[in-house]
Amino acid sequence: MKVIITASEAMEKGVWKDIQRLFGRDAEEEIWPNEEFILTEEQALSLQLIRK
Repeated sequence: MKVIITASEAMEKGVWKDIQRLFGRDAEEEIWPNEEFILTEEQALSLQLIRK
């Protein structure tokens, strides 16, 4: 399973710093609120975005 989360959703859920780390994004980079990130099920579980 793949989980898609936007930058704004990640910020709302408090996992934005983790998303930046997972995708190698720099805090200085321009980010669009609707920019989508595709997580594996394992990544989404570790960020507590889904439950198994």
